[in-house]
Amino acid sequence: MVPTLLGAGILVFFLMRVLPGDICLVRWVDYGTNLDPALLELCRNQLGLNDPLLTQFLEFIGGVLTLDFGESMWTGRPILEEFELRFALSLQVAVMATVFSVLIAVPLGVVAALRQNTWIDYIVRIISIAGVAVPSFWLGILIILGLLITSQNIFGEPWLPPIEYVSPLDDFGRNISQLVWPALATGYRYSAVVARMTRSALLDVLREDYVRTAYAKGMTPRTIVSRHALKNAFLPVITIIGMEFSFFIGGLVVTEQVFNLNGLGRLMVDSVLYSDYTVIQALTMVIVAVFVLINFSIDILYARLDPRIRYT
Repeated sequence: MVPTLLGAGILVFFLMRVLPGDICLVRWVDYGTNLDPALLELCRNQLGLNDPLLTQFLEFIGGVLTLDFGESMWTGRPILEEFELRFALSLQVAVMATVFSVLIAVPLGVVAALRQNTWIDYIVRIISIAGVAVPSFWLGILIILGLLITSQNIFGEPWLPPIEYVSPLDDFGRNISQLVWPALATGYRYSAVVARMTRSALLDVLREDYVRTAYAKGMTPRTIVSRHALKNAFLPVITIIGMEFSFFIGGLVVTEQVFNLNGLGRLMVDSVLYSDYTVIQALTMVIVAVFVLINFSIDILYARLDPRIRYT
């Protein structure tokens, strides 16, 4: 975990210095060609962009180790304050989409595997293929249009989800009415992937020798599936669930734009447009840390689910 985080920090730091873009030019873009070069140098000195690269890198690594990412070059606010509400919003959408997809996908995948090549299996496969093929942001647009048309026909006036984010601790109903729709839009694709993986993994396990031995001993199909087959088949499914959850934390850029959500994905896009190095670096490290921690948790779950795996 430590080498991965360090490597990501080195990569993002030096890439930001190599790629074109200057936040000082963005700040003074309205001045056009009449901008005094002295103002640019003053801006760069104030932001520390003219400091030696080694000094900047050590400050960046020190901030990561102490969880003090400094201030945004664009807004001047502490980066942790910029993250606070956005991280809560992205995390809630990720959790809701994960719960929604797992509760639907795992039972569908199990039923499809147990009823292979029947009409139930075909329906589940069609739903799964459609979920993989349909972009979540396009599905989000359809959901918004559906809400507008349905509310107009039923209540006589159009209704849309709230725009401003409200914590579930402050107003649970308003919070759910805003985030349930992007969670459904992203969770549908997520559930399609999980259902396909569950079906494929369970079919492979059901062909194993120990499963046939369990049938020969007279064990009931329900016991075989629940106590033996599903437990082993769930190993690759957990990997997919973990990777998709990690992606939701900062990867729902277009979906956040569709539903007007001010999450981490949108913050990343805005920071790139403004060349806000400090925010991009901090946000990248947060996303990398989430991926690394999820991977670590999946490895631990592997050891719990499969007794053949031992970590020392």
